[in-house]
Amino acid sequence: MHGMTVGRTAEREDLLAAAVVEAVERTGAYAGSVFLRSRDRRSIVLAATCGVTPSLLGGWRLISVNSPIPVAAAYSSGRTVHLANAEETMRRYPQLAVALPYAFGSCSVPVGTGGETFGSLAIVRAATPDSEGLSKAQRRHLRSVADRLGDSLAALRARTGDPVECDPGTVPVEIPAPSGAAVQVGFFQWDLETGTFVADDELCAIFGLDPLAFDGRAETLASCLHPGDLAAFRAFARDAVMDGRTTSRRLRLRDHGHGGEEYRTVELWGRVPSAHDTRAGTHLVGAVVDARAGHMAVAAVERLRDGVFSLTPDGRVTYANHSALRLLGASGDELLGHFLWDVLPWLSDPDVEYRHRSAMISQAPTSFLACRPTDRWLSFSLHPEADGVTGRVMPVGRPPPDPTPSASSAAAAPATAPARLGVMYHVLQLGSALTEAVTAREVCEVVSDQLLPAFGGQQLAIYVVRDGTMHLLFHTGHHEDFLDWLEGVPLHARLPGTETLTSGAPLFIESQKDLSGGYPGIPTGEVSSWAYLPLIASSRPVGTCVLGFDEIHQFTEKDRGVLTALAGLIAQALERARLYDSEFALARGLQKALLPHRLPRVPGIRSVVRYLPGTSGMDIGGDWYDIIPTDSGVYLVIGDVEGHSIAAAATMAQLRSAVRAFAAVGPMPGDVMTGVNRTLIDLGPGLLASCCCIHLDPHGHQACAVTAGHPPPLLRRPDGTTDALDLDVGPLLGVERASVYPETRIALPPGSVLALYTDGLVEEPGADIDVGIDRLRASLAHARAGSLDELADRLLHNARGFSYRADDIALLLTEFRSPRPGGHQGDRGADHRDDFAAGRPAAR
Repeated sequence: MHGMTVGRTAEREDLLAAAVVEAVERTGAYAGSVFLRSRDRRSIVLAATCGVTPSLLGGWRLISVNSPIPVAAAYSSGRTVHLANAEETMRRYPQLAVALPYAFGSCSVPVGTGGETFGSLAIVRAATPDSEGLSKAQRRHLRSVADRLGDSLAALRARTGDPVECDPGTVPVEIPAPSGAAVQVGFFQWDLETGTFVADDELCAIFGLDPLAFDGRAETLASCLHPGDLAAFRAFARDAVMDGRTTSRRLRLRDHGHGGEEYRTVELWGRVPSAHDTRAGTHLVGAVVDARAGHMAVAAVERLRDGVFSLTPDGRVTYANHSALRLLGASGDELLGHFLWDVLPWLSDPDVEYRHRSAMISQAPTSFLACRPTDRWLSFSLHPEADGVTGRVMPVGRPPPDPTPSASSAAAAPATAPARLGVMYHVLQLGSALTEAVTAREVCEVVSDQLLPAFGGQQLAIYVVRDGTMHLLFHTGHHEDFLDWLEGVPLHARLPGTETLTSGAPLFIESQKDLSGGYPGIPTGEVSSWAYLPLIASSRPVGTCVLGFDEIHQFTEKDRGVLTALAGLIAQALERARLYDSEFALARGLQKALLPHRLPRVPGIRSVVRYLPGTSGMDIGGDWYDIIPTDSGVYLVIGDVEGHSIAAAATMAQLRSAVRAFAAVGPMPGDVMTGVNRTLIDLGPGLLASCCCIHLDPHGHQACAVTAGHPPPLLRRPDGTTDALDLDVGPLLGVERASVYPETRIALPPGSVLALYTDGLVEEPGADIDVGIDRLRASLAHARAGSLDELADRLLHNARGFSYRADDIALLLTEFRSPRPGGHQGDRGADHRDDFAAGRPAAR
């Protein structure tokens, strides 16, 4: 089973990779990405990329479907979003242009099939100010690629049952940009007994042989070698057989490009098959590696007086010639695999990283000046391609007072700690993300996700003031006891976490020695540096945000200024979120109080109820349910007032009371519904409501049902057949005072189960409600449950799995039993379970 799952995952990844590569190639772009919707349909998740790494394009891996970003707009609208150049991007999507202020064009298209949208596909390409972007034909090609991907994903889902959706933690498929091969490899099999040599086309090309004309003899290959290497060629095979392990030789091969008078060196690798293979001892398998292109390039670059280096798309150093190492004053071990601005303090100015990012995203060369201590000016130029950047560095004389272009005058002085270019973007992203964070938990998670990467911290804790003392609200990091000593201390205590709040000034502590000197006796733990940020909103102390660093961190003036500014932003968002949490809890408590706390015991039936509030906001809904025993029988009632507001909840309470009042008088369900309809119109709330009311005959297994625009009840009979009851449907409550509500007689044999529900359980965006009703009917028919409670839980299983529900859900299940003599059924009565959420789920 595990192998099947892995296989399906690989198939899906192959589909995504093929689509994004084709999209990039067909449009002449240098980067592309595929986003797929999340399970809760509130976000799109990065699933595959090609070319430029995601970190350069803002690092967006999870995007709200409502975000003002082209790739999200394409998903939400189902339309192509084409941005020809930076000017058009700024005009139509200013938030994207502020976060990525570079010259580039883009095109985003929806991915889906049959009216269902799975995600979106986007490409990024170089663009000049007057660029017209993709042609109509290229846009059609891109849309065609996206449509085929949608068809393939739908077919995979139909065949395997696996969802199309992506989890937020999914690691995206990354396909690097294509680059020229510096190494040529050919493979062979050599039968040592017969001398037969089976070579692939690549090996023949290395040896300068026509694959169709090669006679398959080892002697033919040997004739292409330098005469002095023939003995080594034979010894290569002999040693491999004798030692039974991989062996290698360097051989000189005639260079056919120079008339056969010159030779180049190739690597010959080979091994004998494993011992259990029948060819062991008689065959040799291996490869010929020709790295002449790479060797020649390296040799040529090393001869240059100018410094030459190579960077990956995200900016890590992959190569630097000796001149570059000398000019930069660093060794290869220090540079390789690292960012220049991390290793060299004098290049730590954010503008250096900005120049690299600008070159990669705009795919245009850029240059700047920087000063290496002491007073040695160097000129840098960056030449980008999709697979990386080639850089050139050379010494220059002292530039004029205002050199143009220049990294920054700050680069002339050693920086105490590398500043991060990301600070600018993280501030923008933090502000944008906080606008969508609603609960206090969400605000804390946003702060953690943005601040720690921006400033290189490893710990983050947020303490809030409650009843004059400090209390931990949120913590992340691997030190569980980080700031435990701050819990419960009064606001007036002389501690860094409280003093920064009472004074209103941030506190930056760069070493354990500084902490012990200023606050003797405070535990330092394993943290080396701290930033204490006061959270003050509307002149009120909200709490303290603390960043911790495992290594000593020196805070630059820019770090201090940015963190101080962010503290006010965080405080306002946190205060707003805490107010929301309080009001949300109050609203949910009110809604719970309006619903029945306990359902009555009724002989001959057993009922269970479930209620799930919607998660789309703080407003409460108008769904209700009830079981009403009367002298004439029992009423099963379920209803739904339109909207989500205090007014909807109040109207729901009034309608519930009206149903009970009319049912107590003893009329049939049609009369009850007529009276409730008139009551709603007399109340005049301006709201409509649906309702289903079923009156059970106390002397048999018959019932009379009435529905006012409500979804039909479902009935599962003892033999397992399940149907949506075909009732005569009356108009919604509140439409017309003279409305009439026809009654329908239904049979309820012993052992049958009746399901009443509200539309939140069966409605799905973009799908007809009848589809949802039939899906619920099938679930009720086939659910394997040992009790009515378990059956209710199974029917709500999928609804509970979504963190986002636009509507409330009410479900009332009733099982009918054979009456016993004397009317005592011995049942446990009705079971009522409220599934109110403890708090609002994840942010929109």
